[in-house]
Amino acid sequence: MNATTIKGNWNEMKGKLKQEFADLTDDDLLYVEGKEDELYGRIQKRVGKSKDEVKKMIADL
Repeated sequence: MNATTIKGNWNEMKGKLKQEFADLTDDDLLYVEGKEDELYGRIQKRVGKSKDEVKKMIADL
């Protein structure tokens, strides 16, 4: 999944992630263009999954 896809659908994806992982906060899911790796890192830390698992999880939404 590339940055354009994430940017275009982020509000919808963010809602789905929050439903699945109640521990995620709005700050965890703050999307800043050009800082996708930081976003993956915050999610990874919060849900306890690897970076590849997080990327796959987001791609599957």
